[in-house]
Amino acid sequence: MPAKKSVNFEKALAELEKLVEEMEQGKLSLEESLKRFEKGIALTSECQDALQKAELKVQELIEKNGKLLEKDFEADE
Repeated sequence: MPAKKSVNFEKALAELEKLVEEMEQGKLSLEESLKRFEKGIALTSECQDALQKAELKVQELIEKNGKLLEKDFEADE
């Protein structure tokens, strides 16, 4: 089984946004809409995997003396 290729999160997210825009226009056939939906599901999964890996890496980086110093993340809104 081949190794899963590395995901460029920003590229996958941009492609997902493009798919959503195309589908929201309502000009696609049902078949084309389903193809784009299927691709969107795959891209969403790839983005989620990349985010989970990033979260694990952040946890590793803030670990100190065997103790995880978890801090709440405050997103700018």
